[in-house]
Amino acid sequence: MPSLSFSHLTLAWPDGRPVIAGATGTVSTGLTALVGANGAGKSTLLRILAGEITADAGSVQRPPHLAYVPQDVALTAPARADAVMGLASVRAALRRIEAGSVDPADYDVVGDDWDVEERASATLASLALPPDTLDRTVGELSGGEITRLALASALYARPDVLLLDEPTNNLDGQAAAQVLDALVERQGATLVVSHDRRLLARVDAIGEMRRGQLRWFGGALADYEAALEAERAHAEQEVRTAKADVTRQHRELRTHLEGAARRSKAGAATAADMPTILAGAKKRQAQMTQARVTGVHEDRLAAARSRLEEAEDAADRDREIRVDLPDTAVPARRDVATLRECRLRTGTVVNALVQGPERIVLAGPNGSGKTTLLRTLLGDIEPEGGTATVHVPAGLLPQRLDVLDPALSVVDNVRARAAGTSPHEVREGLARFLFRGAAGDALASTLSGGERLRAALASALLARPAPQLLVLDEPTNNLDFASRAHLLEALADYRGALIVVSHDADFLDQVGVQRQWRFDGGRFVDEPAGAAPPA
Repeated sequence: MPSLSFSHLTLAWPDGRPVIAGATGTVSTGLTALVGANGAGKSTLLRILAGEITADAGSVQRPPHLAYVPQDVALTAPARADAVMGLASVRAALRRIEAGSVDPADYDVVGDDWDVEERASATLASLALPPDTLDRTVGELSGGEITRLALASALYARPDVLLLDEPTNNLDGQAAAQVLDALVERQGATLVVSHDRRLLARVDAIGEMRRGQLRWFGGALADYEAALEAERAHAEQEVRTAKADVTRQHRELRTHLEGAARRSKAGAATAADMPTILAGAKKRQAQMTQARVTGVHEDRLAAARSRLEEAEDAADRDREIRVDLPDTAVPARRDVATLRECRLRTGTVVNALVQGPERIVLAGPNGSGKTTLLRTLLGDIEPEGGTATVHVPAGLLPQRLDVLDPALSVVDNVRARAAGTSPHEVREGLARFLFRGAAGDALASTLSGGERLRAALASALLARPAPQLLVLDEPTNNLDFASRAHLLEALADYRGALIVVSHDADFLDQVGVQRQWRFDGGRFVDEPAGAAPPA
């Protein structure tokens, strides 16, 4: 099968900042993943491979037929799905032939594609889209359905190489599973940017983007993480060795300086009995020797510190978030939120009670009303009947992390939500979210994806009054591994009630959800977590 190969790709932004430095690789038959921190250049590399942008240097060898589906699919609302898949003219010709047309032009349009609708329906079904999708417009589809339609269009075309950017984002559990099955089963080569652990567990190889460099690892997620752990353990040992060397060199320099001071004092006493010229010469010689030896020790110390910096840089340790949040604590039987005969705009009636520090997952298919329920609970939408009441201060971490004012610094964003808190207190709190010193003065608009997550978390959790109910809407979408770990660390210290919308089963296990709210055929169901699988 044809493959995609690229060699020594290099790209820098107009201001000179490097994005990709010498990326080389081959994408062959099977499923290959591209991972890395937010902002590491994964999507940019995909766009270069797709031919959307041109690298400053390097080469790309593309197969005859390549398809690319970006993360944010842009399809016009009036367009019909069959037109998006490139089937509109063939379907129209088939309809005319079925109605009795003998026009050779219609037969030319159909060509050998007499089974076009059956094949298209099979492709749509493999992605959990019904056959009548072909007759619907883009404007009639949900965001998740639009993503799957774009993927269906690419799969139907049977490209030699398929490039995908976060294809399972915003998909419910069943839809994501079907997309994954379709990718695993497809013939040809597929390169996918993803942080979805379910997908990464089934890939054949993983490429990691880190600081512009691309490295390749054979195997799936477990093999990749094992390799990283081995590297991390070695790097940590190098850090410990370098720290010990810095301590030793510092001690030797101090010992040398203390000895030099004693010798200087003794030399001054001896020089008192010498002729002035001879004493001066000996003093100058001693000073030169001391300066030379001191310089040697200082150079050794500087070299040891440099090795320590390099070792710490190689370790690439993402410091952990550790946040003490006593004001978020909620007693076990305290009412946190109540929904009584609450009729949502979708028509679903909800009766539910949140008490104490419960952790609840809100599940259901895309478009079933999860976000509507959250917005109604938080007062952004009025219920069409009944009541939705939150009895404690609440905080929200939305899916798009758009709670920050881009024109304000991180410090000022947090202060805006923490009335009466001094700048010093805010900075102390932000330090626990890894915003230390000048990092807190950075404008929100300049933050990377991982920094934006930490800033949004700090903005929500350091608010005054402290949130005793925290609502998270698909919090792990687009998060790299380090940012995901930071989110889990912060939630481990959170003592209030938690309502989370997520299709990330591994994340939900680590968060420790106890109950599940789900939408089932227009009904609202409140049950223990694990009683039924999320739709």
